[in-house]
Amino acid sequence: MKKKIVYPGTFDPVTNGHLDLIERALKIFDEVIVAIGENPLKTPIFSVEERLDLLRNTAGKDPRVKVMSFDGLVVDFAKKIGACAILRGLRAVSDFDSELQRALMNRKLSRDIETVFLMTGFRWIFISSTIVKEAAKFGGDLSGLVPKLVEERLKEKFQR
Repeated sequence: MKKKIVYPGTFDPVTNGHLDLIERALKIFDEVIVAIGENPLKTPIFSVEERLDLLRNTAGKDPRVKVMSFDGLVVDFAKKIGACAILRGLRAVSDFDSELQRALMNRKLSRDIETVFLMTGFRWIFISSTIVKEAAKFGGDLSGLVPKLVEERLKEKFQR
């Protein structure tokens, strides 16, 4: 039986930090399901369909990576697709507080689903989708922060 892990997020947009976590998770799990979740607290610049496309054309090139969207609770989604764990990335100590609360709540909701924390690779520790979007909005150089396709799509979104 394959060990599957769900990597949930907004991925607006996918960054090289996200891709690094996916590659590293593939060393531990047989399959990584990158799952775009609806977050009512966020207003993404890319539609769900655009984010699915960006992820399929970057992370999804590996046959062990599946890209999907979902709504509702991530633990319910994980159970539905037969995953045994949820992947969460940590960039800094400040991430740990909120991620620990989320992991404990998920554990309460489903004792069968584990949460696995991976530290972001040092070269990506400062990257977030929010920072990337801000840099793109003001014409900043995004090379090395996001895949080339994502850089092109961000430039299209923020053309003045």
